[in-house]
Amino acid sequence: MNEVSGGKQEMASTSAWETLSGQSVPSLPAMHHHHQSLQQESNPPVTQVIVPTPVKLQAPVLPPPQNVVDHCTQLAHIQQPSLLPQVPNPGGFAEPELSPELQQQGWKKFWSKRENRPYFWNKLTGESLWVVPSLKPQFDPITDPLGICGVVPIPGNGPIPPGTPGGTLKRRASEDGNTVPPAKKFVLAGPWDLEIPTNVIIYERAPSNLPHVHPEAEALRCGLLAKLRQCYQELCHTRESIDAPKDSFNRWLMERKVIDCGSDPLLPSQCFPEISMSMYREIMNDIPIKLVRPKFTGDARKQLSRYAEAAKKMIESRAASSESRKVVKWNAEDTFQWLRRTVGATFDDFQDRLAHLKRQCQPHLTETVKVSVEGICLKIYHLSTEYAKKVKDKNNQILKDNGLGDVIPLGGPASTQRKVWCYPVQFSLPGPRLPQIDYLPEREQTMLRFHGDAMCINNVHLTKLEHLYRYNCFDDKKFEMFLPRVWCMLKRYQTYLGINEGQATQMALPVTVFECLQRSFGVTFECFASPLNCYFRQYCSAFADTDSYFGSRGPFLDFRPVSGSFQANPPYCEELMEAMVNHFERLLSDSAEPLSFVVFLPEWRDPAPNALIKLEGSHFKRKQVVVPAMEHEYRHGFQHVLPKGEVNIRAAHGTLVVWLQNAAGTARWGPTEERVEALLEAWRPGRERERDRQELLSPPRQTHQPIPATPIQVPSAPPTTPTGAPLVPSTSPVSSNSTLSTLSTLSSHPM
Repeated sequence: MNEVSGGKQEMASTSAWETLSGQSVPSLPAMHHHHQSLQQESNPPVTQVIVPTPVKLQAPVLPPPQNVVDHCTQLAHIQQPSLLPQVPNPGGFAEPELSPELQQQGWKKFWSKRENRPYFWNKLTGESLWVVPSLKPQFDPITDPLGICGVVPIPGNGPIPPGTPGGTLKRRASEDGNTVPPAKKFVLAGPWDLEIPTNVIIYERAPSNLPHVHPEAEALRCGLLAKLRQCYQELCHTRESIDAPKDSFNRWLMERKVIDCGSDPLLPSQCFPEISMSMYREIMNDIPIKLVRPKFTGDARKQLSRYAEAAKKMIESRAASSESRKVVKWNAEDTFQWLRRTVGATFDDFQDRLAHLKRQCQPHLTETVKVSVEGICLKIYHLSTEYAKKVKDKNNQILKDNGLGDVIPLGGPASTQRKVWCYPVQFSLPGPRLPQIDYLPEREQTMLRFHGDAMCINNVHLTKLEHLYRYNCFDDKKFEMFLPRVWCMLKRYQTYLGINEGQATQMALPVTVFECLQRSFGVTFECFASPLNCYFRQYCSAFADTDSYFGSRGPFLDFRPVSGSFQANPPYCEELMEAMVNHFERLLSDSAEPLSFVVFLPEWRDPAPNALIKLEGSHFKRKQVVVPAMEHEYRHGFQHVLPKGEVNIRAAHGTLVVWLQNAAGTARWGPTEERVEALLEAWRPGRERERDRQELLSPPRQTHQPIPATPIQVPSAPPTTPTGAPLVPSTSPVSSNSTLSTLSTLSSHPM
């Protein structure tokens, strides 16, 4: 533009009187300079004294200000008008003056000959704008040297034209038009669909009092948990001469968190009763030795002999009653005699003899080692409580080091009866500065390292975390804390699952099943997921502090929705599954709005857990089907570090699928025969690989359509917001049906 106009032409302040009288006066760069020069002339010639006569001029039509506050703010920054009135520009543009603050920041006003209107140019940055620039916020160079914590004030130098993106409008030629092209939306391909908006409605809730994650605190917590796991193994080995039961420590963590009231998200610290029945049962099941299903007859004979020998040795080395000692030793000797005199016994003979021996000896062995096993459970719990206190002290020290020790936590909402679209967990405390994380990318994986502790993740899953972070994190738009928070989350799950353990607790459904659930039953939310294995961008997970930046709504037992369609595939912990079913019952009883849960549980029948019995006997059950073992697949719990070809694994057990729905949920997402058949077809082995091949040959998936044959009109889904803003309910009219009438009162959540 400058080339066309022959360079920047600074605006001259020519008064209306001078224009009308044809007299020429020296042009000055600003009106108030000219006004000051007139006041400084003490003795001008009498013939040149001109008394200005008011001239009424037709003012240009300007858009009214949006509100009174903005208008008053704008008037506060406009210079006082001079005694000489001005003539509007030939183009009909207003001429607001630059405030001294803007001039100090390098802004100057010029006239564009080609566009026939003024523009503003910054001599320090070279930036040019058509509208009056906004004043940069002032910040403290000590506490906020980057100026990222200041709130951008309302522009005080004139109204911003409607449609201006971001509050400023870059200079463009007239032929380009004033419309801003919409930004192209990038859809990330992978075993997920992060573009599906939520249909889950909750009551507004208070922010969490958990501290923000910090790599130093997380390294301490995970180190203490690994030490606790090792202590558990040593106690089992030294006291009971057995190895710690596989996955029992993970199940102990889940069982404790069902009843824990402590402040640490990982370490149990406030539980009653202190003795975990889950840990107690699993240790008892492995005493005197761990029994497995043998493959051959010879293995069955060896296992019977080992059990008899271990039972006899244990009863002789412990302070057992005379009756227990007599019964166990007699049955052990009887077994040895049977083994010596029996030739050609079958596999079933050895198994029956082992079952008989266990029935005779196990009650006496249990009574003998009861105090010792309870001591193991108490020791682990007390150590966990002590470790949780150390982590809390470390977090408090980090806050003090960052000058946040005396910060008052944010309060809860004024009303907890306001309905909003579900949103990630928010924090009541500010976050400290985070240290640097080493970023070491490779061909297929990326390594994140902090103080020599490296975490690996597949590149595609790291990109997924980046998208989830953009959607759900509101305090770090510049991604300055992204890598430290990813490292903390990876460290948490690696320690939580253990080495070569816990993958079964993180198994996920195949992509084809999720697509069918969303298409047929309107599912948009996972009750038990993690940032690493989630399919939707909204879900509940075990840890609110590490996962909330990536879309987690917190633990499901603390989540209380009033409407929505959910998928639940809980970890295999009996206490957690039973608490989940009880939570479903309460939610369905308390809500008259559409609420649906599609539950996936392992079909354990020998014996059946309480969760399975309660689920099948629930009066909210609409349908149940059983998918046989080895006829369906799951995605591996460590899919974020495994190659793509090793992710799908056959299910070794049958899976029970149950639909729990209230009346409104059944009317909207009822399990019809066609929908159930479509789900079973989508779960056949190999369907996900077929889908991947078809996706390579076909165009990308279309936008999500509403569920067909839905008898109830529903409110429109919230729009997808790429900036990560919280989804707020629409107040558009809805059906007059009584189950949906309350949706019209929904309000947005103030972030």
